[in-house]
Amino acid sequence: MNVRDRKIAARRAVWLSGEDCSLEDFRALVEQEATREQYPLADEIIRNVPIYDGAKLRLAAGDASAARTYMAEWHEVFLDGPGIVVFRGAYGDHALVDGVSDVLLKIIDDERQANTGKGDHFAKAGANARVWNSHEKLCMMAPELFARYAANDAMAMVSRSWLGPLYQITTQVNLVYPGGTAQTPHRDYHMGFQQEHQLREYPTTVHRLSAALTLQGGVAHCDMHVETGPTKVLPYSQAYLPGYFATLRPEFRAYFEEHYVQLPLMKGDALFFNPALFHAAGTNHTASTHRLANLFQIGSGYGRSIEIVDRARMTKHLYPTMLAKQQAGLLSPREMENLIAATAEGYPFPCNLDIDSPLGGMAPASQQDILRQALTEGWDAGRLSKTIDDYDARRVSH
Repeated sequence: MNVRDRKIAARRAVWLSGEDCSLEDFRALVEQEATREQYPLADEIIRNVPIYDGAKLRLAAGDASAARTYMAEWHEVFLDGPGIVVFRGAYGDHALVDGVSDVLLKIIDDERQANTGKGDHFAKAGANARVWNSHEKLCMMAPELFARYAANDAMAMVSRSWLGPLYQITTQVNLVYPGGTAQTPHRDYHMGFQQEHQLREYPTTVHRLSAALTLQGGVAHCDMHVETGPTKVLPYSQAYLPGYFATLRPEFRAYFEEHYVQLPLMKGDALFFNPALFHAAGTNHTASTHRLANLFQIGSGYGRSIEIVDRARMTKHLYPTMLAKQQAGLLSPREMENLIAATAEGYPFPCNLDIDSPLGGMAPASQQDILRQALTEGWDAGRLSKTIDDYDARRVSH
C-alpha cells in the first residue's frame, strides 16, 4: 500500500492503535516547508515557525476586520500548518512582566516554605519549581498587576482564533533551574495524558477533537537563549492523526530529538501552539540562568479545563480594581472585555434548569454576563458579590 492509500485507510478507520503509526508518513508530513505566501501577516518564518510582531498585533486588535484576518491566519497555522506561532513583544511593558515575575517568585518561595512538594508532567520531579493555578493565585495576591497582565490583546486574539469566545484561561508557572533536564517529547492535555490502552478506546473523531479543545502557550518572563532550554517543537506534527500513539514510540521520539526546532525567546515574547504538536521543554545548560515562564493552558468553553479555578472568587476579588480602572479610563473597552474573558466563567452550563431556567433566551446568564452588567451599571462591590453568591447557590441539584 502506498502512502496515499495508507492515508485514505487511516481516515476511514474508526479505531486507531500504535500499529497504525508510520514513520515514513510522519516524515512526509513534518518535512513540509512553510512560506510567506501561505502566512503573509507573519513578519518572518524561522525554521517553519511564523513570527509576528506584538506591536502590530496591538494595532490590529483595535480594528475588528484586521483582528479577524490575523486570527484566521493563526487558525490555519494551528489546524494543518506548522502548528505554532511566536509573538515578539507580546508584552511590550517589561516593567509589568517583572512585577508579575516578582509575585510569582514570592508564591514559589511561600509554597516552598510551606513544604508543598510539586510533581510535574513529562519531567523529573525537582528539576524545576512549579506554581499550579498561577492564574488565580496572581489575581488574589496582586489584582492590580493581574488586571494589566490579563487584559493583553495578543492573548485574547490567539485564544479566540482557536477556541472562539468563552475560553477558560489556566496558567502554571515553570521555573527551570540551571542544569534542569529536558522533558520527554509529548502531546498535551487532553489525550496526551493517556497511555496506549486508554487511547485505543476512543474513535478517530475524538483523536481529532482533543486538540480542538485546548490551546497551549507560554510567556517568557526572562530572556531565554537556546542554551537555557526553551521549548523544543516539531512543526506540522499536530496534524498526524495517530500522533497520540506516536509520541509513546521510541522511533518517533528519536526522530523528534534529531529534528526539533528550538527558538530563543526574549522577555515579553510569547508562543502558542496546538496542544497536539510534538514538543518538550529543553535542558537548561547554563550555570546561572533560572528560566522562568508562565505557561498557558487555555480551554474551550465546551470542554473541561485542566485545573480547578475558582472564577467566582476571582471575579469578586478583582471587581473593585476593574471598576476603578474603568472609571479612570486606564483600560480601553476592548481591554476590559479581554479582562472579563480572563476572569469570569463565560459558559452558563451546567446549570439546574428547575431553578435557573432561561426566561429570555436559550441559556441563563453567565458569570461574565453578571460582571459585564455590574461594570456597565457601576454596581458597588457588595452588590456584585451578593449577585455572584446567589448565582452559585442556584447551581446545585435538588
